[in-house]
Amino acid sequence: MPKILAFSGSIRRDSWNRKLIKVAVDAARAAGGDLSLIDLADYPLPLYNGDLEERDGLPDNALRLKALFKAHDAFLIASPEYNSSMPPLLKNTIDWVSREWQGESGLVPYQNKVAAILAASPGQYGGMRMLPHLRQILNTLGVLVLPGQFSLPQADQAFDMENGALKSPARLHALVLELVNTTRAMKQT
Repeated sequence: MPKILAFSGSIRRDSWNRKLIKVAVDAARAAGGDLSLIDLADYPLPLYNGDLEERDGLPDNALRLKALFKAHDAFLIASPEYNSSMPPLLKNTIDWVSREWQGESGLVPYQNKVAAILAASPGQYGGMRMLPHLRQILNTLGVLVLPGQFSLPQADQAFDMENGALKSPARLHALVLELVNTTRAMKQT
């Protein structure tokens, strides 16, 4: 069973991406994935600063996240778009996890992993402009990012407010199924 680490690049309480990641996690579990959903608010980190790293080493939360990334086979990430790119919270998390530690390459938490990337926004683009930036960074770190991606425009109208379900989940479910199947196939090789 593929172990998938899921998180949102937003820690806002009512974030559309937090809602989206929960729907995606349910779909991935239904598709046969073993999901761990984390909240980046539980892992606060200072802004990455090489001088801070040199003086103090890696923060405890960076080490905790690094261990989580290494313990999973795949990532399921939903993120908002800030000024046509990724939010600083997500970039900072990726940067801290990618730091070398005790002689181990910072690429280890990312290499040979699979990722599905998602975005939601109340705007007309649905976070679409952020997704290529996230894809490029993850690819550079050694992650196989699935060719398909999911963006949800008009997210403020896309969820059933009573139960939090996505009104039209077919594209999301197809991407999540691909994540589970691709990760399973990679584990078998």
